[in-house]
Amino acid sequence: MAKYLVIVESPAKVKTIKKFLGSNYEVTASMGHVRDLPKSQLGIDVKDDYEPRYITIRGKGDLLADMRKQVKKADKVYLATDPDREGEAISWHLSKALKIEDKDVHRITFNEITKTAVKESLKHPRGIDMNLVDSQQARRILDRMVGYEISPLLWAKVKRGLSAGRVQSVALRIIGDREEEIAAFIPEEYWTIEVVFDVKGEKKPLEAKFYGDENGKVDITSEEQADAILSDLKKATFGIKEVKKGERIRKAPLPFTTSTLQQEASKVLNFSTQKTMRVAQQLYEGIDIKGSGTVGLISYLRTDSTRISDEAERMAGEFILEKYGEAYSAAPAKKPEGEDSKIQDAHEAIRPTDIAREPALVKDSLSRDQFRLYQLIWKRFTASRMAPGRYETTSVKISAGKYIFTTSASRVVFDGFMSVYTEGDENEKSTTLSAGLDEKSVLSVSSLGGKQHFTQPPAHYTEASLVKAMEELGIGRPSTYAPTITTILARRYVTKDGKNLYMTEIGDIVNNIMKDMFPSIVDVNFTVNFESLLDGVETGAVAWKTVIKNFYPDLHEAVEDAQSKLEHAQLHDEVTDEICEDCGRNMVIKYGPHGKFLACPGFPECRNTRPYFEKIGVECPQCGKDLVIKMTRKGRRYYGCIGFPECEFMSWARPAAKKCARCGGMMVYKGNKLACSAEGCGYMEDVEDSSSN
Repeated sequence: MAKYLVIVESPAKVKTIKKFLGSNYEVTASMGHVRDLPKSQLGIDVKDDYEPRYITIRGKGDLLADMRKQVKKADKVYLATDPDREGEAISWHLSKALKIEDKDVHRITFNEITKTAVKESLKHPRGIDMNLVDSQQARRILDRMVGYEISPLLWAKVKRGLSAGRVQSVALRIIGDREEEIAAFIPEEYWTIEVVFDVKGEKKPLEAKFYGDENGKVDITSEEQADAILSDLKKATFGIKEVKKGERIRKAPLPFTTSTLQQEASKVLNFSTQKTMRVAQQLYEGIDIKGSGTVGLISYLRTDSTRISDEAERMAGEFILEKYGEAYSAAPAKKPEGEDSKIQDAHEAIRPTDIAREPALVKDSLSRDQFRLYQLIWKRFTASRMAPGRYETTSVKISAGKYIFTTSASRVVFDGFMSVYTEGDENEKSTTLSAGLDEKSVLSVSSLGGKQHFTQPPAHYTEASLVKAMEELGIGRPSTYAPTITTILARRYVTKDGKNLYMTEIGDIVNNIMKDMFPSIVDVNFTVNFESLLDGVETGAVAWKTVIKNFYPDLHEAVEDAQSKLEHAQLHDEVTDEICEDCGRNMVIKYGPHGKFLACPGFPECRNTRPYFEKIGVECPQCGKDLVIKMTRKGRRYYGCIGFPECEFMSWARPAAKKCARCGGMMVYKGNKLACSAEGCGYMEDVEDSSSN
């Protein structure tokens, strides 16, 4: 009986796919890449046509030896690595490492790990697409050249352990440019005027905002201007000039791409980009579902297309019709406009593999994080195939002498897709105005006043908004967003406070070096052009070595120039208010293999060190000392007293500075609520309410 060997990347997929294929098939995993450029050197012969030198990755020798034995026993070998450039390159490296070029080898891809998709892929095997492989080779070699040429320069001129990267350096510049924009921002004053009316015959007051005068909108930029308008208004007669009714349509959102999933998971679930991709990978590779065995729950997670297959469209239509009714069904979507060459359209959008597998049905088989992310993906996809929502809108113009005030309201008349899903930052609420409001309504002023405001600087980047900016600018690809952010955080070029990203001193130094010495590397347009060239390699329009040949000589020359021009950068340690008990100096924050620690700046005369704990600004309820963030041996965060072991207080939930209004106990954060930690109290309040007190 024939024996077939299927090679996938991840061992998590083995069990899922083996279940679909039966006893004639063996399924094994390459555990990711098996060959790469050597770590100890550039690995590219710049004198011999830029030929790369690939070696077996350390630790993969035994795995490859075992796989070679399986290959010899197989009648056919199917390379089933991921359906993208990197997956294609892994298949090519496998064929080389296993020496199976002349064997009956077949490349298969599937967008989802389901029985139908896997079996269908076996019916349509193809050869390895060398254009995809060459595009990935070019990307890998370009990144290697930037890293291995510039990183040693940073070690010599700044400190060891730093790195530069073709995409990470541009991402760092984007953050740096925003920081400069914020620092240079000058607030501008503006005023608003609001009026509250009592309407004859109506219980509900009417609120309206100043718009302008008969000639159009008027911006109020000073207190004098506001006072002059208020003076005129106190003498004016207010009356309704116009009431206009209308309808507004709110279209269903598109299904998730990698970028939009990372952004929405950050907003709604507070996931980092790295966590989103890790959990999504688990859902894609397969989860053991009670009653169904191991099942891949979502389609492939690295994509920038919003297209879905005809089969998925049909299944979604049938499900929505049956569960929600005909009114909620939408016509099959057309291909979104603007999907250009940047889109890897071989992939579908991220969607559930079976829309009938509702989140509630699989909740017991998933971890909390898996369930929350799957539910988000399921709701977004289901909503994307549903009818739009409809609002009834009412807009009112109110005249006061020569001035105009406006107010408006909207009411949902048909929820459509919103019955399933609303985006994290667009949870729109219905507001209503009295149905009896018209030009004859009598208004009397209840209150009238002006309020001073100042324009705000641009917001600091978050992981979500940085991903959005990178996608809009065309920097990187879906697979690079999360690793890029992870790298600049790991290198401590950037730090996170809450969700915001802030440039550190070392990040600022590296960014300035890159801008001064390697302006093309960190130029957004230059980077975008390279992505276009790599896309050209993928289509066969550009030879991959041509891209390398046009890039390396200029890079090498710039590095040599920087070596002679750059002075050694001076780094300053962050000084704390902690006093060294050995010599009395203020201790500084240092970084080691396991993160931050406190050290005496008097080294080597004084070698005192101490663990560093981040204070949260809350006193210990037992002894009054500071509460700090700590980690268990397994990496779980908790909050404990800095006075340990004398004081053993700890809390898994983050304590708040506010005390319980009912019993005076310690309050802790529970989502968007504050809850009393005292046993039996049960008092809770909204976080927003507590922060305003």
